[in-house]
Amino acid sequence: YAVNGALYYATGIIASGKYHEAIAIGIAGDSDEAIELKVYYVYGSGEHSYKLLESVTTLDFLENEHTFNEFYKNATLTDDEKHEILISSQAALQKYAKSLNKLMHNHNITAPQRVLYVSGMLLSMQNVVDEDGTKIQDGLMPEDLKGIQTESKRDGVQIVNQIKEFLTARKIPIDKQNLMLASFSEISKDVQRDELTDLDKEVSKLLDSTASSNTQIFTFIYYNIFLSIDAMAGHLDIMGEMYSEFLKYALGDGKEIGIVLTPPYITKMMATILNITKDSRVMDLATGSAGFLISAMEIMIEDAEKTYGKKTSAYESKIEEIKKEQLMGIELNAEMFTLAATNMILRGDGSSNIQKGNTFNTSKKPYQDFKANKLLLNPPFSYSENGMPFIAFGLDKMEKDGLGAIIIQDSAGSGKAKKTNQVMLKKHTLVASIKMPTDLFQPMAGVQTSIYIFESHKPHDFDKTVK
Repeated sequence: YAVNGALYYATGIIASGKYHEAIAIGIAGDSDEAIELKVYYVYGSGEHSYKLLESVTTLDFLENEHTFNEFYKNATLTDDEKHEILISSQAALQKYAKSLNKLMHNHNITAPQRVLYVSGMLLSMQNVVDEDGTKIQDGLMPEDLKGIQTESKRDGVQIVNQIKEFLTARKIPIDKQNLMLASFSEISKDVQRDELTDLDKEVSKLLDSTASSNTQIFTFIYYNIFLSIDAMAGHLDIMGEMYSEFLKYALGDGKEIGIVLTPPYITKMMATILNITKDSRVMDLATGSAGFLISAMEIMIEDAEKTYGKKTSAYESKIEEIKKEQLMGIELNAEMFTLAATNMILRGDGSSNIQKGNTFNTSKKPYQDFKANKLLLNPPFSYSENGMPFIAFGLDKMEKDGLGAIIIQDSAGSGKAKKTNQVMLKKHTLVASIKMPTDLFQPMAGVQTSIYIFESHKPHDFDKTVK
């Protein structure tokens, strides 16, 4: 009970938004000789967002600042532990996505609508804060949704209105707001989804009585995803994972338009290969759900922490600069644009430079102003030449000596994109080619892919070996 209480309050402290980590200590016993003590490092507000510090058996680490600093250094998560959390979080998220997909299917939410429900409801659960970070309105909770049928109090309408309040308070530009709200309006369109109905098996343990379809879905997301979202740390693309899971049931929707999202361990690997740092300016011209930008942002933040120290004023200033000025994404598909912007907002914004538009028809000015020196891409394979023109276009718009990486079907490098490749190699260097396993994108697509690494504005030297 002591441990449960300590962990409960520690996760609550983090959920308040004031702190990002805590130490929880549980002590119990009935005499001096029979006391048990356990110490935990808590890194999120999720149900399992902590690690037991097995080697700590006394309170000696609280003796002075030096002893605490040594304790803290050993308490925080190692790179291996972060990786384990990423893997276990991904597995948990896939499990929840599967159950959530079943719940939505039972409530007649169509496959293309499902991921918009997830992203919109996650946004509505956030506290509404102004530009200074002051909370001006609580996020929605399951008990706020009562299935009332007056138009202004319908569950779906409340959710969409809360999303609007959140985006307005965050000063999201009005054109971007309108695009996002047009997608999220799916949640409030159908009045029947706000009528009380029997509980689905997937939420029977979370609710006591009848509830609307929207409330049942909201409640499942709240307890299984929202309360754990900060624990699903690192390079996990939450919207991407959900989208990929729901796409399996979408009767080919997605495959036909070439939307196949890159797994997070690949986005992280590609970002790492490009040697992204806190000063990089990273661009993705086929943003999808923003998986590449999330991985880049995580690496940039980690580098800033190593350079300036966590939570210093220089660190905070640099993080703000990274999120507002050093990430740029272009996405044509309206729903995917909404997912990308939401995904980045859930990561502490980073949505400022995600734009909806056609990569090739966007004016030169955004590219000239941005001055990208890193480019990450998974283009739609259904585009001409398997999507190779995306990397050619991006390299042309980069600074000299920039690095770009694309993951693409092998056929683009072995003849299908010959025209683009010949033009591209006259201006840019192919540095390396990395063969990927054929099951990388399954079950969405079973294709042989490779990662190609390029250096911008340096004509290819055909006498040098490509790695």
